[in-house]
Amino acid sequence: MYSRTTCGLCDEAREAVLSVRGQVPFGFEEVFVDGRDDLERAYGLRVPVVLVDGQERFELHVDPAALREALGA
Repeated sequence: MYSRTTCGLCDEAREAVLSVRGQVPFGFEEVFVDGRDDLERAYGLRVPVVLVDGQERFELHVDPAALREALGA
């Protein structure tokens, strides 16, 4: 998940991801774009952005049911 350190939507997305992770085990990495020019250009105002198997699946909001489906659960 690409996020910012101070981001309410990122906090909500993280909670949704971790909630699903409690039901369906999967690896999770959060990358903060703050101060990283390449990531700020790529993700800037679109955070949070959640990737599943390297593909962008969610932007700004994470639907837990859709995440479970994307994970094949």
